[in-house]
Amino acid sequence: MKRTTLIRSLLPLALAGAMGGGISLARAAESNPQEEAAITKMAEAFVEAFQKGDAKAVAAFWTLDGDYVDPTGRVLKGRPAIEKDFENLFAENEGLKLRIEIASLRFPTPDTAVEDGTTGVLAPDGTIPSRARYTNFFTKKDGQWLLASVREAAYVQPSNNENLRELEWVIGEWVDENPGGELARVSFAWSPDENFIISTRTVETKDGALDRGTQWIGWDPVNKQIRSWNFEADGGFGEGAWTKDGENWIVKTTSVVADGSKVTATNVVSPIDADTISVQSKEQTVDGKAIPDTQKTKMKRAM
Repeated sequence: MKRTTLIRSLLPLALAGAMGGGISLARAAESNPQEEAAITKMAEAFVEAFQKGDAKAVAAFWTLDGDYVDPTGRVLKGRPAIEKDFENLFAENEGLKLRIEIASLRFPTPDTAVEDGTTGVLAPDGTIPSRARYTNFFTKKDGQWLLASVREAAYVQPSNNENLRELEWVIGEWVDENPGGELARVSFAWSPDENFIISTRTVETKDGALDRGTQWIGWDPVNKQIRSWNFEADGGFGEGAWTKDGENWIVKTTSVVADGSKVTATNVVSPIDADTISVQSKEQTVDGKAIPDTQKTKMKRAM
């Protein structure tokens, strides 16, 4: 594949997905798969008790002196008060369904756990679910996990901007100058509403611009991942989707070049330091025919 084709199919997509290493707080070093499974099973039992309208069984998931703060800030202290509140809820609202989405779970000590997530309560008449954010603090007593404290807050749908914040570091300009004299330059900037990152790319030679393109990077709320859409000056276009693999970002791209050829690739972006990354295109095909992997290309932050 020519270098200009590599730049077109790889550079904007891969560079935008590059970022430093690290692991999610939800799977931090203190995680414990066996205890995670126990707490997940506990959540399933909680949902079952809730949907049966069994206030006593629901309250039994708390410690005797546990507390619960609802989204309005109302505080319930102790298992009896919590049970009474759920009795009232179930008496006034029959047939409620509950969904719990656990976002993160960590273990500060072997006998304590902190869980964050969201809940959704659906009425049988099909009205819009009532959603809330929550933080649960668990304590383990006599081998059993119990809720020592539950804090709920109003649910706010994450914006596209929030989902793109992990790429904020890429804002600015990046360059790659190769021995042949071509200069690849890519700049990234927020869109006016900050719901997209807009990338512009040029490849320059001593005779002028050789290749140009524009890319929009956004959040796909259906598949819950970062995606991109790129448009070339000669009429080519494509899209890409990112997943994280350890410290690397894997960018799968599908493009149609100006002559109608279909190009696919798996691009690997690896951080080297805060201002340097390497990019490489693998598993490339042109109209279904495999072509060799590219060499790794380094890019430096220019500003």
